[in-house]
Amino acid sequence: MIYLASQSPRRAELLKQIGVPFQKLICDIDETPFSQEAASDYVLRMAREKAEAGWQEVLSSGSVKMPLLAADTTVVCNNQILGKPRNTDDARHMLKMLSGNTHQVMSAVAITDGEQHHSEISVTNVVFNKLTDQLIKDYIATGEPMDKAGGYGIQGYGAVLVASISGSYSAVVGLPLMETSHLLDHFNILVWQA
Repeated sequence: MIYLASQSPRRAELLKQIGVPFQKLICDIDETPFSQEAASDYVLRMAREKAEAGWQEVLSSGSVKMPLLAADTTVVCNNQILGKPRNTDDARHMLKMLSGNTHQVMSAVAITDGEQHHSEISVTNVVFNKLTDQLIKDYIATGEPMDKAGGYGIQGYGAVLVASISGSYSAVVGLPLMETSHLLDHFNILVWQA
């Protein structure tokens, strides 16, 4: 059993997929990138800060101590970090930027038990189809882009926007499972538990 410091239903589903029992924990941090911060540094910092904030919550609430997993995923296009859209205009801008281009999805995982702290990052290249203005409008109308980094969800309606990926599909969804499994090994947490 671990704590999952995330409200993402996608991360919860991915952990269930590999048989890791967890208890959700709420923790909020400031997710503003630093000026000139490299995207890979940003996503690793976010995962680590979420893990630290979650661990502080465990300590302050007197909860049972067990490993805590936090993660962060960001989309990077032309060296620009694309977080969750602020509104439909922002989503439209992001999708136009991604249209017909290759971008990177960076997903970082951090696990701590208060003594050990381990983290890893996964980078996946994603190629988008050329999107028409009507397709972008219709996709935004589904509401799906609004809570997704980069304004799309590959595991949902957004799958039709993607021509190909090179790297980890689960990382694009929000939790790189190979890296997660590797990190869990440090804490003797087994995958595929019944």
